[in-house]
Amino acid sequence: METLKRCWRHWWVKLLVYAAAVFLVVYIGNWISNYWAFWDRDPARGAVVVSEGGFGPNVSKIVYLDGTDANDPAGQGWAPKDSLWFDNTTQGSDLIPYDFFLVLKKAGTNELIRSDNLMNTLYRYLPRKATSNNPDALPIGMVKDNYQGRNFMGFTCAACHSGQVNYKGTGIRIDGAPAMADMDKLLTDMAAALREANSNPKVQAQFIQDVKNLKGDYSSDQAIKDDLKKYAIRLTVYRTINHSPTKYGYARLDAFGRIYNQVLEYVLTVPDVQEALDELKFEGKVKQSELDAAGITAMMNKFASRKTELDGDDRDELFAALQTSPKAGLGLAAADVGADGAKKGLSLKQILYFRNKIFNAPDAPVSYPFLWDIPQHDYVQWNGLGGNSGLGPLGRNVGEVVGVFGSMNWKRGDSWSIAGLVTGQGFTSHPIDFTSSVNVHNLALIEDHLKNLRSPVWPEKIFGKINTTDTGKPIWQRGKDLFERYCASCHANIDRADPTRRIVAHMSAVRNVKTDDKMAANGVGDSGYSGILRNQYATIAGAPGAMLLNKKAPVAGLLTYAVTGVVATPDPDKWFGQRFAEWLYDVLFSLRNNNIKASLKTGDYDPDTTSEPVQSLVAYKGRALDGIWATAPYLHNGSVPTLYDLLLPVDQRPKSFMVGSREFDPKKVGFATSGYNGFPFFTNIPGNSNAGHDYGTVPTPVIGADGTVEKNSDGTDKTLPPLTDQQRWDLVEYLKSL
Repeated sequence: METLKRCWRHWWVKLLVYAAAVFLVVYIGNWISNYWAFWDRDPARGAVVVSEGGFGPNVSKIVYLDGTDANDPAGQGWAPKDSLWFDNTTQGSDLIPYDFFLVLKKAGTNELIRSDNLMNTLYRYLPRKATSNNPDALPIGMVKDNYQGRNFMGFTCAACHSGQVNYKGTGIRIDGAPAMADMDKLLTDMAAALREANSNPKVQAQFIQDVKNLKGDYSSDQAIKDDLKKYAIRLTVYRTINHSPTKYGYARLDAFGRIYNQVLEYVLTVPDVQEALDELKFEGKVKQSELDAAGITAMMNKFASRKTELDGDDRDELFAALQTSPKAGLGLAAADVGADGAKKGLSLKQILYFRNKIFNAPDAPVSYPFLWDIPQHDYVQWNGLGGNSGLGPLGRNVGEVVGVFGSMNWKRGDSWSIAGLVTGQGFTSHPIDFTSSVNVHNLALIEDHLKNLRSPVWPEKIFGKINTTDTGKPIWQRGKDLFERYCASCHANIDRADPTRRIVAHMSAVRNVKTDDKMAANGVGDSGYSGILRNQYATIAGAPGAMLLNKKAPVAGLLTYAVTGVVATPDPDKWFGQRFAEWLYDVLFSLRNNNIKASLKTGDYDPDTTSEPVQSLVAYKGRALDGIWATAPYLHNGSVPTLYDLLLPVDQRPKSFMVGSREFDPKKVGFATSGYNGFPFFTNIPGNSNAGHDYGTVPTPVIGADGTVEKNSDGTDKTLPPLTDQQRWDLVEYLKSL
């Protein structure tokens, strides 16, 4: 006892004991909160049957493939409580105030945007009934998030990664499958609805009353008006920044392009904006008198005299002054109109000139990837940008939250920080502060939860049996032999239920796979002002070394550096002791539960060099094809509607088809492409090409075990002949079984 008393006199002993106590409390608290998070166990997982609204036959029931037994070997490994937890777990996305979302009506109508009808028949999000963790019956992928004492509506992972396949009146919901959603349309309509409520007195009065009736975060009319204007500006600015000449439609989004633009917005500084404006003046695109009349000159002088960084309110003020054209359409209040009745600011064309100086067009929409096997990969993302070792999964998921409206309060701090040390800034007195709404704790749990998700098995009771014989001939076996000869060198065949499975992503250079290069080209070509990140060093997964961020830098480098800073920043919403203990817990939890080690990329990609430091990203990933039947349309940009079409020569693939229906074609394996009014997909539009991936349609090189092309005795490449039509059908039949 005396020894203990002597030890207790030392300050460092007390510190260790206090730290251990806090860590233990956090650990127990996390265990309890995780237990209660799985309390929602509705057997139907919140699924509700609604009209398909002309997209195909209506369904009379909705099922999940594994019923209620997570241990069913034919199921996906998740019980109802697992699906409900995944659907309802916030990741820190804060799009608009939660109360606003509950009462917001589509512009020009009296119908709530969140209604089951609009969500399913216009935006194609999956409706749900109310359950204990979703009391307001939000559709799959939407959730309430609390940040700094306020409630927001945001997106969950499930918004893009939960799918449904319909067949003869039965809807099959599939965890982790690509969504059919049109997020761009939803955001566009939400911006229009906010503008109408901001500018139309009658609509505004009703909106204010509806918000107050909720008795939620708002009690005063002025607070509602202030936020209404703020979010009308923010969503309209977002729409302007992310305007794409290539329309996305259903089941696609240029997520990377939009994430990149969000990063460029958050790191923007006053000198960057001033330089862009000066260039426009020099090029004759805008006059100084126009900037003066718009109040932009005075605003920039005010910013420059106060600080270098632009925070969220600064950006709102700047873009509100810029957004003035009736076509840009903020619907500003009377106070924003000059004495002569003219709106203050620049023309739409001038706004777009300015946009192009700062941001990049997100014009490379891609299909939402499916999530099963993601934690088992060495590299992820269509272009292999995400390394999956160490804390890579956390960084990848943080980047996703950046793109779906996490609140990012990045600025210079007042003292050294953990993030400053982790990102290489050292003990500088003013490191970059990466405070944000990102819920790193939940992201760590989500990634760990995905380890138990398995690919869906072909539901023979609904679609019919896979054809294994044809007048005594083993079709399935013929298809398997063809797969091993033509496909397996890029698409590994794995045991979907093996908990120790590992998946090596085969990266193929765009020049070899020959599919649409827009996404890959943008991934390495998009650049912008590094702003507050200038002169920092960023390391991209798989690259040979760190990249010094110049005044303008590849956005891939800016994103990598920023997400590292966010991961290294403790949660600002927690009390001081808890935030550091929980941060340490999350880091250790993620490292302990990640069995993927750092490794070289595999495939026929072009390696990075000092002159081309991100060249390896000009490639696309080939992955295991288990569950591929549930992931139409195909290729990274969704340009081929069915598996059978993908095996056809390029000139025989559909040049145009309809997207949006969930009605399944079990023969060709894909969704219905005609007979309804959906989104018309045209393959001759930039970013929409259905060319490439012509393996099996032309003489196909034979790839040896070492990954190189095998040679004939005369030194020429060994090739396989093009598939016959019967062989295509044999291969499709086998692919159903994966």
